[in-house]
Amino acid sequence: MATLAAGNLTLLDAAKRLDPNGNVADIAELLSQMNDVLEDAVFLEGNLPTGHRVAIRTGLPAVYFRQINAGVPTSKSTTAQVDEPTSLLEAYSEIDTKLLSLNGNDASFRMSEDVAFIEALNQQQVNTLLYGNVATDAKTYTGLATRYGTISGAGNAQNIIDAGGTGSVNTSMYLVGWGKSSVFCTYPKGSKAGLTQTDLGVDTVIDANGGRFQAYRTHFVWENGLVVKDWRYAVRAANIDTTNLVAESSAANIVKILVKMLARIPSFNNVRLAFYVNRTVWEMLMIQALNASGGGNSATGTSGGAGALSITDAVSQFGTTTKTLRFMGFPIRIVDQLLNTEARVV
Repeated sequence: MATLAAGNLTLLDAAKRLDPNGNVADIAELLSQMNDVLEDAVFLEGNLPTGHRVAIRTGLPAVYFRQINAGVPTSKSTTAQVDEPTSLLEAYSEIDTKLLSLNGNDASFRMSEDVAFIEALNQQQVNTLLYGNVATDAKTYTGLATRYGTISGAGNAQNIIDAGGTGSVNTSMYLVGWGKSSVFCTYPKGSKAGLTQTDLGVDTVIDANGGRFQAYRTHFVWENGLVVKDWRYAVRAANIDTTNLVAESSAANIVKILVKMLARIPSFNNVRLAFYVNRTVWEMLMIQALNASGGGNSATGTSGGAGALSITDAVSQFGTTTKTLRFMGFPIRIVDQLLNTEARVV
């Protein structure tokens, strides 16, 4: 008897998706995450089939004071070109046609599976946006944690704030000013931005043992890369010890760190600014602010800051309206892909 590949749905999988009336049940998406960084990111078409080439100013021309009857030498600025690659993230969903015919809810059943694929692709894309490293996996692209991964001797060290954590239970916060001249996501020249989902209809599929069967196939493709054209418009607050944070003992003062992050951004004009934190930091930020509004907390050393936080309705670039926590008017997004197990950045 032929054995289906592990990547195909089985009769048991199908049974688990039906309610007592034989309809496709509403699935509790316990594995779904909040990764709202993609709500803010600017997406621009690349100028290369495999990514985007950017020109970066590396030096200013020399200028001189001149005396009467005396000239000055000529000078010039210097630039450098950097090629930013894009990655090709793909997946296929294959469901046996007979399996679908058993429940009589073809469209609903396929949609229940497609939702899971979309969530998985979204999580992987955000994880790469944060932790991707071309040096260790050439199929990916370089994420923010890798670009802002060294304090000592790094050219962008002034935009990496050390929150003091020394172990491997740390997390990071990010502030990004999205814009076409600062930080943006890119996709290959001539392609499309974002996730593309294509219904391939019924096709012959080969199982793990070389046998064939008919299956509905869906193809998912997401080509994406990250361009940091001006490193000054991204700030990382690293080494936030989450154990101390939750215990409110020798914890990093998140409110003060947010202020320091904002101070690193050259200009608030012509960029879409947003903070990105995980759920632990999001929770403790509000607790620290409440402690501060009640007269401070001796354990955290916080003072003030509660008035700088607000919760307002916000409309994303995709038209969705959500309640959004803001600091000094700038949104703070929850990104569940931000780890609590980062090693110390030095």
